[in-house]
Amino acid sequence: MTLPFTAEQFFALFAQYNEAVWPSQIGLVSLALLGVALVFVEREWSGVAIALVLAMLWAWLGAAYHLAFFIRINPLAWAFGALSIAGAAVFLWQGVIAHRLRFAWRSDWRGLCGAALLAFALVAYPLWSHAAGHRYPFMPTFGLPCPTTIFTIGILAFLVPPYPRAVLAVPMLWSVVGAQAALLLGVTQDLGLVVAALLGVALLWKAPSESLKI
Repeated sequence: MTLPFTAEQFFALFAQYNEAVWPSQIGLVSLALLGVALVFVEREWSGVAIALVLAMLWAWLGAAYHLAFFIRINPLAWAFGALSIAGAAVFLWQGVIAHRLRFAWRSDWRGLCGAALLAFALVAYPLWSHAAGHRYPFMPTFGLPCPTTIFTIGILAFLVPPYPRAVLAVPMLWSVVGAQAALLLGVTQDLGLVVAALLGVALLWKAPSESLKI
């Protein structure tokens, strides 16, 4: 697999993005923390609120990163942007409009894996980036594809069946794309996408059959 850009161009783009959107990164992390907190609020409206958080994160990812920045070095960024915005639309439809997404804290293997992914995306990922020599602003911050994908699959681990598997489609696809790029670009922290993808597969196929409806 050959990429249309170099690792140097890739990390330089992170710097351009981070400097241009600052301090939006703080708002994005705050939004994510709100989503995590809402998992513990088992109310009818909490699922709507979490779905709205996810929709906002994926819309930002598509518009503010892929279409505004990544397209400068990758001609396929328009497709990635459209895919991310489509993912946002799925969360809006399934969770905000149709009210098909409910979340609840759980302490089984799904909950433990989900909690681990959430902690990885919000805490371990930036620490790993720093340790790997990717210092701010030349580092992938939350709101960019890989940490956002890991976070999304982590919070989807707390879905209450039955739930539409359509919400997993875009995060799962990006797990595959992002993991391949991680190997080619040396972004070792993005290998967390492999674990996220495995959990995503489990959410698709190990859940009760009635939860696998579209």
